[in-house]
Amino acid sequence: MTDESSDRRGMFGARGSGDTSGYNRLARPAAAPDAATRPYGGYFDEIADGLSAALSDNGTAFDDAVEKVVIFRDELTLHIERSYLPQVARRLRDEPDLRFELCLGVNGVHYPQDTGRELHAVYPFSSITHNRRIRLEVSVPDSDPHIPSLVGTYPANDWHERETYDFFGIIFDGHPSLTRIEMPDDWQGHPQRKDYPLGGIPVEYKGAHIPPPDERRSYI
Repeated sequence: MTDESSDRRGMFGARGSGDTSGYNRLARPAAAPDAATRPYGGYFDEIADGLSAALSDNGTAFDDAVEKVVIFRDELTLHIERSYLPQVARRLRDEPDLRFELCLGVNGVHYPQDTGRELHAVYPFSSITHNRRIRLEVSVPDSDPHIPSLVGTYPANDWHERETYDFFGIIFDGHPSLTRIEMPDDWQGHPQRKDYPLGGIPVEYKGAHIPPPDERRSYI
């Protein structure tokens, strides 16, 4: 639990203050887990071996496609180099020993302190055949937020990729219609990035102005 450590500020978890707003300037240390080493345990080694063999059959080395393997809280995450994402996803879906039939969407995460890898896309996968779950994670810089689309392999990712684009600004190359899905078409910025302002849009309710959350009453 060492690399990419930082302070996590605000957003609930307060104790003893009575502040339930979630914006009480609370600071907590947060750290990303270290890369795992063999043996991973459970069925994780079988997945790694199966994926390695499948990639090798197509002339790709496992270590070229997979930047690191993380085991955290009994869950397996493969960090994938973005150019290999479509190939890895197809192998996960099609190989009989893997057979991850379901990609359960994509979630965006923004780590401003992770220089050169600020935007992360996280893909949960499920195998109905083998009753297994894994995650893929792809990291790209703010300055080049492009990741290949998986809609061609997992069509249900269509709207998930649009939502992640809308809220985080990750551009999924090859998506059939990458447009906003929640915010208005002319909206400026991406509201779930951590450098986005907390509210501040003028709202009136019976003549009252509603301030941004971080400017409301504080208990400290």
